[in-house]
Amino acid sequence: MQDTNTAKNLHDLLSDEAVEERRFVLPITQEPERLDKTLALLLPEHSRSRLQSWIEDGHVQVNQQVVRTRHILYPGDVITVQEQAAPESTAFTAEPVDFPVVEESPHWIVVNKPAGLVTHPGAGNWTGTLLNGLLYRYPELASVARAGIVHRLDKMTSGLMVVARTETAQTHLVRQLQSRSVKREYRALVHGFVAAEGTINAPIGRDPHVPVRMAVNGSAPREAITHFHCLRHGLAERGIAFSEVVCKLETGRTHQIRVHMANQKHPLLGDDLYGGKHMLGAERQMLHAKALGFEDPATGQLVKFESAIPDDMNAVRECIEWKDN
Repeated sequence: MQDTNTAKNLHDLLSDEAVEERRFVLPITQEPERLDKTLALLLPEHSRSRLQSWIEDGHVQVNQQVVRTRHILYPGDVITVQEQAAPESTAFTAEPVDFPVVEESPHWIVVNKPAGLVTHPGAGNWTGTLLNGLLYRYPELASVARAGIVHRLDKMTSGLMVVARTETAQTHLVRQLQSRSVKREYRALVHGFVAAEGTINAPIGRDPHVPVRMAVNGSAPREAITHFHCLRHGLAERGIAFSEVVCKLETGRTHQIRVHMANQKHPLLGDDLYGGKHMLGAERQMLHAKALGFEDPATGQLVKFESAIPDDMNAVRECIEWKDN
């Protein structure tokens, strides 16, 4: 295309108005240009990456032929585009997703999230999440923000979460999280021999060099406090040292335990993002949200729950020769 105005004219004068399919006929003034670049001008409401994915998936044809992203266009070519729904448009769709419910009341639900289940839809995981499953099992959650989810667990972390069933309960639970009165206890298997107990008070922010990682004192760091005590030390194959640790969160930052333990030179077993090794059959970070306590929004009474260590984590524990502290 010569310029954006030319693209706008083509868009206004030559496109079919049907929603499902768009058709463009390139004028005699068209200069040779790549398909993806031309579409970016013809359909500026869509991102370049989305248009490229439509091309690669066969939803764009040139002269009734499926072509590649770098296909060169010429005068008179006819482009047909079948617009696809954005993946995020299905983010809040009810789906049958399997997850155990520990206990529920008219005001809250306590779930035991399995490892591998994403909590909330996001880039790369728009469907098949805990949120989708909650909407399927509890349709009334469609009227509660984020389907009642008030805190998250990482995809590969297992364990207990509380979900609000009403807006009032959600507000109450969020305020408890903000005041740090929600009790959250985790069990972790880490590399090395950990000190008997301690508190890690180190702010966490986004790692400026690796977007998917967090880091102590990263960009825009926020206060993060983790209390820990070591249950036992042990040795595995080739004399490699490990510790089983109880971590209690005072704050709840993204990847908090994983970042704090790695910063102490004790990364979680299986957590390759933060320096842990896939050993002893650990195919994920060995982290489980074992205990949860909060004030019931309806009664004001403290309710507590515990979850058994999952089978995959138990199998790894059995590979270590433990010595109690």
